[in-house]
Amino acid sequence: MFTMIFACDMKGAIGKDGDLPWRQSSDLQHFKLVTMAKTIVMGRKTWDSLPKALPGRRNIVMSRTPRDDVEVLDYDAILALGEDEEIMIIGGGEIYALFMEHTKEVHKTIINTVVEGADTFAPSMEGEAFHLIGERHVAAGPRDEHDMTFQHWIR
Repeated sequence: MFTMIFACDMKGAIGKDGDLPWRQSSDLQHFKLVTMAKTIVMGRKTWDSLPKALPGRRNIVMSRTPRDDVEVLDYDAILALGEDEEIMIIGGGEIYALFMEHTKEVHKTIINTVVEGADTFAPSMEGEAFHLIGERHVAAGPRDEHDMTFQHWIR
């Protein structure tokens, strides 16, 4: 089974210049809670943006190029892996687009801002038959730049 998790601004932006365009400690804590002890799959650019492998999770990079610093699998191998366990798709934009049709669940955080000059966007969920099953509005904490809304979608 495939589950996506991402944070986006109010227009769907998820990145700018290869990085998150905000600092949201509360969202990072939510991400950790949802992904801990699971297999996470990301593209090479997302991997390169991280300081190190995310602890407590099996980190997989989807790529055609082998690497020494992380487990690498191709698209077909990841699809096969998803038949036996929950796979968390964590980005970036191209990886989200590739796995949208296989995704059964989405954890979406809407950051209450609009990013000027964003260059990476969340996948469109429109027409994908997802249903909102939970939503929680959270005021910005001391280590957050913006208020946010956590949403949980299934199909």
